[in-house]
Amino acid sequence: MILRRPLPALVLLCAAAWPAALPAADWPQWGGQPGRNMVSDEKGLPDSFVPGNKKPSDGGIDLGTTKNVRWAVRMGSYAYGNPTVAGGKVFIGTDDTLLTDDPRLKRSESGMVQCLDEATGRLLWRLVVPIRTGARLPKGAHYGQQKYGVCSSPAVADGRAYAVTNACEVVCLDVNGLADGNQGPCADEGQYMVGPGKTAVEPKPADADILWVFDMVEQLGVCPHDLASCSPLVYGGFVYVVTSNGVDEAHAKCPRPDAPSFIVLDAKTGRLVATDNEGLGHRLWHCLWSPPSAGVVNGRPLVFFGGGDGLCYAFEAVTKAEEKPLHLKKVWSYDCVPPHYRVRDGKPIPYYAGDKRKKDSPNKDDGTYVGPSQIIGSPVFHEGRVYVAIGQDPAHGRGRGMLHCIDASKTGDITETGRLWSYDAIERSMSSVALAGGLLYVPDLSGKIHCLEVAAGKPVWVYETKAETWGTPLVADGKVFLGTKKGLVVMAAGREPRELARVSLGAPCYGTPVAANGALYVASERYLWAVRKAAAESR
Repeated sequence: MILRRPLPALVLLCAAAWPAALPAADWPQWGGQPGRNMVSDEKGLPDSFVPGNKKPSDGGIDLGTTKNVRWAVRMGSYAYGNPTVAGGKVFIGTDDTLLTDDPRLKRSESGMVQCLDEATGRLLWRLVVPIRTGARLPKGAHYGQQKYGVCSSPAVADGRAYAVTNACEVVCLDVNGLADGNQGPCADEGQYMVGPGKTAVEPKPADADILWVFDMVEQLGVCPHDLASCSPLVYGGFVYVVTSNGVDEAHAKCPRPDAPSFIVLDAKTGRLVATDNEGLGHRLWHCLWSPPSAGVVNGRPLVFFGGGDGLCYAFEAVTKAEEKPLHLKKVWSYDCVPPHYRVRDGKPIPYYAGDKRKKDSPNKDDGTYVGPSQIIGSPVFHEGRVYVAIGQDPAHGRGRGMLHCIDASKTGDITETGRLWSYDAIERSMSSVALAGGLLYVPDLSGKIHCLEVAAGKPVWVYETKAETWGTPLVADGKVFLGTKKGLVVMAAGREPRELARVSLGAPCYGTPVAANGALYVASERYLWAVRKAAAESR
């Protein structure tokens, strides 16, 4: 049985307390649109909310103790996948803690994709992702963080949801689940949920309807590192995904250096259409996690990819699927790691010398260490420019970062010719930028929010939240919403740093808030809140 409790035990909703719905504006994929600029036109969002108290009976939220909360749902122990909203449904990646409520399945410290009703938060269906055992991984793979679940933000298009699972697969799911029957061609949902070699279970209407699965380990030879994490880009009928290929357990080399880093699948069939041909496995430092973006430059559709070698790449977007997979055509590359971050005293600076955990590391974890970093956040495309920051896994500690603004119209190696401006007064960052009103907002790992003028990269203000930050800011309704290790920070958008609110969520908020259809969606590691002004607040 999959969470078929009475609705009040998991979600509380009082429709009469809410104002009429605003004009519909879904948020169907990471960033809302292909350029990945985290800006929404939604209005009437509250400055703050009270997340409420847990119910002792089931761990849900007592809505009577909240303020400006439409509904709240328990997600599990980890929710790193940012929510997306489309067609009256909310999609989010989580771990599998809640499988204790399903007698068919045994919790395996793996992942789920959950689909909720947008109006009530009620669970509609969920995909259970079995753990990928060592027998299903390349020799030497360091892949021990599957317990954090599905970290991918599902992308929704044409009645389908696409996600990268923590088993290093790309899955395509029917947005209606099995409630309207199995739409095929995949009919092995019962086997998928338990994993290979085990007895299949009987699928139920509250299970996901899998349309196709593309296994990047088995079909591409990828060796994922730590955890597979990429929010797919659906663009022009194709699905673009970074493969999470990475280094071995010793952090010494990539076991599968010739495996693709960036792939394109046919959105309808899951067939491999194209791959990169850059050989990044021979020079990446850690792993490939940066979600790709897209935009049209001088009439030509391009896709942008942040590499584990510190370079940002632009490729021609695929417009037609050929009989056999092709190599993506590279338009330009830009080295985001300046020479003095790469070389010291005539010698390359080892990437892991900047890992604070090493006994002999010169990194004092104060943000001053200078060394190489990769690209983890999305390159953001906006009005002919690409904006991208560099950083490292947060476990490596703080260090100097850099933010670049690139002219996307150039070709070739554009490290010099394509640089419009760079900003080096930022620490390592896993985040993407948000651009609105001529200003750019970007946080670094230490929790400082940097506000710059978009035109020339001139700093306007820097605000210290004093809370580690992994996510990207959302700009909406004249506000900047940012998740941190200590909760949600809300700033006024504009040329003066003004904090409006801090909301303690009882657990870190490592993801990015999103806004859709008059509501703000905020996820901590354990809960998802649909935040919206109550009727009295809206007058």
